[in-house]
Amino acid sequence: MKIIAYSYSDPLLETPPDPSNWGWEVDRIYYDLGQRSELQQLFTDCKAEPADYLLIRRLEELGDTVKEVSDRLSELEAIGIVVIATEQPYTSENGNLRAELLKLLHEIQRQQRSHRIRQGHARSRLDTAPPPGKPPYGYRRSKDKYIVDRSTSPVVKDFFEQFLLYGSLRGAVRYLAKKYGKKISVTTGRRWLTNPVYRGNIAYQDGAIISNTHIPIISQEEAAQVDRLLRRNSRLPSRSASAPRSLAGLVVCSECQSHMTVTRVTQRYQDKEYLYLRPISCPQRPKCRAIPYEKILENTITKVCQDLPLAVAGVNFPQLDAIKNSLGEAIARQQEILTQIPALVETGVLDTETAKLRVYKLRTEISALQAKLATLPPVNLRSVAQAVSIPQFWLDLSEAERRFYFREFIRQIEIIRQDKEWHLEIIFIF
Repeated sequence: MKIIAYSYSDPLLETPPDPSNWGWEVDRIYYDLGQRSELQQLFTDCKAEPADYLLIRRLEELGDTVKEVSDRLSELEAIGIVVIATEQPYTSENGNLRAELLKLLHEIQRQQRSHRIRQGHARSRLDTAPPPGKPPYGYRRSKDKYIVDRSTSPVVKDFFEQFLLYGSLRGAVRYLAKKYGKKISVTTGRRWLTNPVYRGNIAYQDGAIISNTHIPIISQEEAAQVDRLLRRNSRLPSRSASAPRSLAGLVVCSECQSHMTVTRVTQRYQDKEYLYLRPISCPQRPKCRAIPYEKILENTITKVCQDLPLAVAGVNFPQLDAIKNSLGEAIARQQEILTQIPALVETGVLDTETAKLRVYKLRTEISALQAKLATLPPVNLRSVAQAVSIPQFWLDLSEAERRFYFREFIRQIEIIRQDKEWHLEIIFIF
């Protein structure tokens, strides 16, 4: 008994299947990628020496139209080969070919229509055209790319600048509503911050990202800073990221392991207010007492000025530089390959469609490498640490500005209690 298999894949839409997944002991596999030259070879071989069974995943792999599928099934039946579709309820035995084919006719038509639509979208991706749908706020759609909308892009740019300045998503959302009357939800604001389009890139439904496809609203450096701020804020308790006080969300009581919240106390008929840090959910009896906010703030500034230079000195900068250099070299290699493709097309080594597919894959790989590079800490961390280790630097900042810098370096501040005394332990991010 001779068993053969045939598989067809569209390189625009799928990766080649694993040849070991047929589940049968196959004598030969005919495989086509984009064209059906191997299918013609299959018919030639079977006319010379017929096989008993032909395995195929889906009937629509035999042709681009229902007529082609039907004609090729008839030709296989005439040769005497039993066709088995492994992913469809179809077996051409005992004269049931036509009856079962009619049952699958509507499914084949639907699959081929869906295939043609997906092919059209895939070709648009190869040309780095924007995906279907409404363009993001701040852009308009031209024939083959996004273009900046001069009337709405300043709103988006101002939103990003506000977030970069204060590190508060909710604050940036409120700012838009107050200044421009543009009301968006916090969820929409987060989508703006992570949307590749604002960075000059395009993201497709398959998850691939192509860089430098149109004019960005924010620079690569600003985009990297946005990502760092979002990662930093994700470590904080809910709503603490936009809290007005610089220590909000950072302080933890080591005694009860509870986060500390900022509370405001006022006295009747007096304008002055007093700020305290107290545990949110202390299980102790009696509960851990509150501590004046200003005292914690003063001690935090003192500890940062003392400990930050030592913490930065412990960072392995040579290793960090090696990682950055490795990523940079990998990007350069991929870009060099990109420059060689036009010459390969001119000499006939690559056809136009294969060249487009190769360029598409190279650009997605470059985008992924650039994304990894953007997540690494800035190279000037040591010089920044020296600048912020001066007490006067912190005292000259507003609470919002102080909040930004604290969260840039500090993961957590622990209050270590000893009888009625206490001291701070600062855990830095690096």
